Amino acid sequence: MLPKMNALKKDVFYHMLDMAGRVFIVARFSENVIIGARGFTEEEKKNGIILVFNKSMNFLWDDAGITSSLVFGTSAQKCFIPVEDIVAIYSPELNAQFITSFQVPAETSQEKDGGATEAALGDKTGSNVVKVDFRRKRAPRRTEPAPRDESS
Repeated sequence: MLPKMNALKKDVFYHMLDMAGRVFIVARFSENVIIGARGFTEEEKKNGIILVFNKSMNFLWDDAGITSSLVFGTSAQKCFIPVEDIVAIYSPELNAQFITSFQVPAETSQEKDGGATEAALGDKTGSNVVKVDFRRKRAPRRTEPAPRDESS
């Protein structure tokens, strides 16, 4: 499923780029994302980084991700953004967005660690998290007829 999702991200990116001329992506913080010597700020580590690409830029999107030289302030930084770390693609001009949730890559999921990764992710519940089981059926509600108004 992951290769199909990566291909879909690439298709959405290029369709938006062709239609609007520029595309924004949101890349989540990961040790695999390279933003030159700049790196991520503390806020970007929490929320991700927004990067802008346009038709006139020189970049390469291959099976692994996007390789480009991006300018931050006045300095150009060599960047690499793996496809798996792209969580959103959007275009303000088109008023369109494509958002994905993070997926554990196949090589780090159950095959590699016997399900420990997924179990660890499932066990991380905070005090503000409520677990809900939507699989249970509720007993049917009784409906009683409305009382009649016999005063008239």
